[in-house]
Amino acid sequence: MRLDLTTLVVDDQDEAIAFFVDALGFELAEDRASTTDDGRAKRWVVVRPPGGGAGLLLARADGPEQEAAVGRQTGGRVGFFLHVEAFAPQHARMLAAGVEFLEEPRHEAYGTVAVFLDCAGNRWDLLGG
Repeated sequence: MRLDLTTLVVDDQDEAIAFFVDALGFELAEDRASTTDDGRAKRWVVVRPPGGGAGLLLARADGPEQEAAVGRQTGGRVGFFLHVEAFAPQHARMLAAGVEFLEEPRHEAYGTVAVFLDCAGNRWDLLGG
């Protein structure tokens, strides 16, 4: 058993692809046409960290309820955790790409951590050694 995908609701799938691929270094695993349950056109977009593992389904918000959830999928708390082997190079890459960090890196018992926002406004921890 493994967790394969987590849905991240976004306003703009192209912006989200650029953020996760260009700024974070994820791989675009899928980008194909699909349809909603009621037959409307949509895109199925999946990004994954390099080397595989659980991915993110970048789903365009559909309707007022989903639009209201963009950037607040976890109620304003950190809800996503990106673990990297080498914190400093990834942090530098993300800063150079314009990623917004909410704090300076801090050292905890489990490693170095800093909170950042994704392109939709969700809070993430960047964690590493």
